[in-house]
Amino acid sequence: MTEAALTGGALIRKAFGERVETWSKGAAGPVTEVDLAVNQALEAILRPARPGYGWLSEESPDDPARLACERAFIVDPLDGTQAFLDHTPECVVSIGLSIGGTAAAGVVYNPITEEMFTGLVGHGAFCNGEPLRVSGRDALAGAALIGKESWFRQAHWKPPWPPVNAVFKASLAYRLAFVAAGHADGSVFLGYKHDWDIAAGAALVAAAGGVVSDPWGAPLIFNQTKPRNPGVVAAGPRLHPLLCAQVFSTPHPKNWPALREAAAEDKAQ
Repeated sequence: MTEAALTGGALIRKAFGERVETWSKGAAGPVTEVDLAVNQALEAILRPARPGYGWLSEESPDDPARLACERAFIVDPLDGTQAFLDHTPECVVSIGLSIGGTAAAGVVYNPITEEMFTGLVGHGAFCNGEPLRVSGRDALAGAALIGKESWFRQAHWKPPWPPVNAVFKASLAYRLAFVAAGHADGSVFLGYKHDWDIAAGAALVAAAGGVVSDPWGAPLIFNQTKPRNPGVVAAGPRLHPLLCAQVFSTPHPKNWPALREAAAEDKAQ
């Protein structure tokens, strides 16, 4: 997985800051020729090396055969495509491995900053060979959380957030790597998140001694028919339950369309 990440990362680094061919995937955002080239490079290394593993990638047609595989690679060849296009060094190669639906191993590589995050649950997490450990913070007030500052000031939260120190990173996988490294105390993502955005990072956090769940404390499950989870809470073991309690009242994303419709009707009346 590390070899594949280095190979794909070299393609990103070579094209970073250059003009590249770009298309739109609609609500899914942009995709570039580099996304596709990295995907091809990863697949050429990983699939022959582990022919019995399933394959799930943002940039590959979904193959239902993966559902019969106990182990599956879950890949985002270029997580943070918009950051890549904006020449912001927050774009990574993300390679996760799920075993029985659980994120078991992850590699997140930022080829611009040359940070190689690796983790195997039960065996530790590392950045460029140095061991990582999640934050031991046990209070929300003053916590360093990854997300836009406005997220934690919105009036709809019940209860309201205490003052926190917010920092934003474009890539979801990179955010989780920062939590694993203890650079941030935790992170919260609400709404459906695709497996390829979070599998590698979830493994890193768990390998570094942290806890990753959905917003209601349930474990994330990967490589399902619909490869997505209804949000993520990631933090050290002391802060994680406090974050879950803070966001517990948020509605499940399956109910969001009905809530939007009801709000529109109320506004019209």
